[in-house]
Amino acid sequence: MFKLSKFFHFKRSNLLYLVISLGILLWCISIGSAFTHAIAAQPSPILAQSQSLPPLGPNRSTVEAGKELYVSTCSGCHIAIPPEVLPTETWQELLENPHKHYGTSVPNMIRLSQILIWDYLKTNSRPIWLRDAPVPYYIEQSRYFKILHPRVEFSEPITTKSCVLCHPGVKDFNYRILTSEWEDAP
Repeated sequence: MFKLSKFFHFKRSNLLYLVISLGILLWCISIGSAFTHAIAAQPSPILAQSQSLPPLGPNRSTVEAGKELYVSTCSGCHIAIPPEVLPTETWQELLENPHKHYGTSVPNMIRLSQILIWDYLKTNSRPIWLRDAPVPYYIEQSRYFKILHPRVEFSEPITTKSCVLCHPGVKDFNYRILTSEWEDAP
């Protein structure tokens, strides 16, 4: 008859300890796996908060609400410039870091405001299509601004205050009205 204890040089008690130890190890692995699956199924509190709001996605009402928030928030310190003037990536950076807004901080910027303003800006701006193109953070660096003003030669650095010189409707966020000098310009 074949004796296992001679082959492995184990006594029966050692073999019993080995079998019990392997059983405990397998039980621990199965319990650990069950806990891992249970914990992974529960969303974290941060994810739960972000998932509790449905995605807004740009629709007419959220874009209009975003526009109103954008104009009121920005015009509190300077004129609100049209989203078309800067690329989408610039707007994204500015909204993701409202505490780093050109050396100051945007007051009272809450997450819902950021989301609504982002819907508006993303819907009305264009992304940078060229690879490795720098992201402009100032109007004068923006290719889009230059494309929108092909015949205009600026003698001074461009700032948000410069816009009023040619666009008298700026205070009403109307950049289509031009001064008489530019009204008939092609």
